[in-house]
Amino acid sequence: MTTTGEELAGARGGPLWWSRRRSAVFDCGLALLSAVECAVEGVPFARDAGVPVAVGVVFGLLAGSVLVVRRQWPIAVVLVAIAITPAQMGFLMGIVGLYTLAASELPRRIIASLAGMQLVGTLIVTFVQVRQGMDQGHQTVGDWFIPFAALATSLGLTAPPVLLGLYVGARRRLMESLRERADSLERELQLLAERAEERAEWARNEERTRIAREMHDVVAHRVSLMVVHAAALQAVARKDPEKAVRNAALVGDMGRQALTELREMLGVLRSGGPRERAGVPLAAVGVAAAAAASRAVEEAEGPSLEELEELVGQSAAAGMVVDLSVVGEVRAYAPEIEQTAYRVVQEALTNVHKHAAGAKTYVRLAHRVAEIAMQVENEPPPEGGSGSSAGLPSGGNGLVGMKERVVGLGGVFVSGPTDAGGFRVSAVIPSAAG
Repeated sequence: MTTTGEELAGARGGPLWWSRRRSAVFDCGLALLSAVECAVEGVPFARDAGVPVAVGVVFGLLAGSVLVVRRQWPIAVVLVAIAITPAQMGFLMGIVGLYTLAASELPRRIIASLAGMQLVGTLIVTFVQVRQGMDQGHQTVGDWFIPFAALATSLGLTAPPVLLGLYVGARRRLMESLRERADSLERELQLLAERAEERAEWARNEERTRIAREMHDVVAHRVSLMVVHAAALQAVARKDPEKAVRNAALVGDMGRQALTELREMLGVLRSGGPRERAGVPLAAVGVAAAAAASRAVEEAEGPSLEELEELVGQSAAAGMVVDLSVVGEVRAYAPEIEQTAYRVVQEALTNVHKHAAGAKTYVRLAHRVAEIAMQVENEPPPEGGSGSSAGLPSGGNGLVGMKERVVGLGGVFVSGPTDAGGFRVSAVIPSAAG
């Protein structure tokens, strides 16, 4: 794991302006060393200036101790170093001050100006010292040696700390920039993870609704017919044994069909997709699980329009007077379109069994150029037959499920009572030739 900028900032905590205690100890040590150096160099300065030695030592101590504020006020440190350069004091202060100044966030023109002043001051002082040393030693090296020695010394004391400070400052800014980018990326990854989890939860909810709708369509119609046949069986068991036997056989067949469809669907759902590998994020697992569930429902063998006559025949066998009419050229459609059309008719017939037992029902199917239309309409139930004698329960989700199916394929779904007192369910689904 990497240490982000926020964590690094929280870990800092030094006295005064220092970010860390280690930095404070280091600067105090440098200031002590600089004060000792200036105090020692203050002795010859006091003799040359004709002042007491104690004054020169105290002056050196005070001047050298300024290095303790180099991080907070680097300009002041460099200015003090420039000011005491004629007294041949503060070489360590000048080097450390220039380095700190160059590594700071100050504008380049200020850094260049102060570095130039330090270079000129050191050049002049060195030139005078070398000239006096040669005059006192009576050496004849040549006039070229004095400016060469002065220039080399001044550059040696000025250029290296400035270049090193510029390099360290640039590297520090680069690291801070990278750290900020890492913080930004971490926040973006957290946001993406949250959004992925939200999308996964939404997908899971969608698939739960879809699977529940599919299970409802599979169970409701078969069980409704079984209940109707069971009620009829109870009514005719003593009067017409042969008819009771036929109804019992129909109930058994429908029960087996319902169980077969449920087993097929549950078998596909249990098989699912490939197992998720270890280390995959939870959000990705949720999305994959939702996708696997979606594929499972789609891969389950669903009904088609070819089975529509059989569906109508089952309702007719249960006592419903139902009329089926098909208009247009019969052709194949995409599996999801045929399944949706079949389920709409199936659920509409189931509702007739539940709410209008004994009512005559019309099932119309129209194959058009670019769409397929279906309509299930029932007349008002006969007197005393407004409700099913079998007492079929209603969950209130049939019409909602039909509308969700049709709208999901880009179609139009309309349902409602008719002027004659019946009920009509109509749906139009865009089609593509298979």
